[in-house]
Amino acid sequence: MNDWTPMPQADCQLERTAFGELVWTSPQGQRVPGVVPVRAFPIQAPQEGISLVDPEGHEVVWYAHIDAIPEPARTLVEEELARREFMPVIQRIAAVSGFSTPCTWTVDTDRGRTEFVLRGDEDIRRIGSAQALLIADAHGIHYLVPDQLALDAQSKRVLDRFL
Repeated sequence: MNDWTPMPQADCQLERTAFGELVWTSPQGQRVPGVVPVRAFPIQAPQEGISLVDPEGHEVVWYAHIDAIPEPARTLVEEELARREFMPVIQRIAAVSGFSTPCTWTVDTDRGRTEFVLRGDEDIRRIGSAQALLIADAHGIHYLVPDQLALDAQSKRVLDRFL
């Protein structure tokens, strides 16, 4: 068990080592190597509830909002979150190989066109509002549809067949 308790965010420091590891330092000079930023609500409120946790998963510091993290630590946290989080946003469903699973989907995302295999209907989940969807492919990559009603007519028809 650690001999420290979560500290208020003021006067804390965060730095990246030459090996890419984040190290948090308390106002009293106590260093915690290997901290990892974690979002409390990564999809519904990604800017709110940011925690830094140690390698064992214990919270070191909590920020109610990402803007509460002082610079330059905020930049390090944002870089680390961007590096760790990979969730393309589906903008259009271009084609589906069939309406029974498994099937191959060709989609346009915010990162370009890609194809993935949908193993089963259960890999499409509603999240938050009824309009947001999370789609997991056969390799465990998650694709986000923030608002299925904002998609084009063809994409909506495809989704309706699977929901």
